[in-house]
Amino acid sequence: MIEKVKQAISNGEGCRVYGVLDVQRVAGNFHISVHGLNIFVAQQIFGGAKKVNVSHVIHDLSFGPKYPGIHNPLDGTTRILDDKSGTFKYYIKIVPTEYRYLSKEVLPTNQFSVTEYFVPMRDFDRSWPAVFFLYDLSPITVTIREERRSFLHFLTRLCAVLGGTFALTGMLDRWMYRIIEAMTKSKRQQSISR
Repeated sequence: MIEKVKQAISNGEGCRVYGVLDVQRVAGNFHISVHGLNIFVAQQIFGGAKKVNVSHVIHDLSFGPKYPGIHNPLDGTTRILDDKSGTFKYYIKIVPTEYRYLSKEVLPTNQFSVTEYFVPMRDFDRSWPAVFFLYDLSPITVTIREERRSFLHFLTRLCAVLGGTFALTGMLDRWMYRIIEAMTKSKRQQSISR
């Protein structure tokens, strides 16, 4: 097994981790690391903790079902380490969210924000590199509601656009009139003085 893993690493292969975790609604963490390996086996495979490459790409990370317009901040995150190793820590603040559709159906889900931190390996470190996701829940719930705007709202905006257009053309007309009047007045004065 050790030789197979060493060969895969030399070929540039990595791990693809995917799945679903059911967790309690309390603060916690999950991580991806080689901590599950026997320290002797890990030492043989990697040749030391400083040679473990924890480069990663997060394609999709969400805490609950997705709703229209959501953007999860870690989706598409790429962290590549070329010549160093260390531990990545993602501190995630989860905000419980209710998405209310026009049909009055309610989708309970979550949004989150994230702060990222990287700790490079030092010569005297005894720990192995990893990628940690530490999360905490906010006590506040956000409600997002789909709404249709009324016809009265449409009429109000239409009147605002038309009124603004009318006011702007009136100002342009006044300025053009004054410029042309000033130019013709100066030409009349020049012809009178000759």
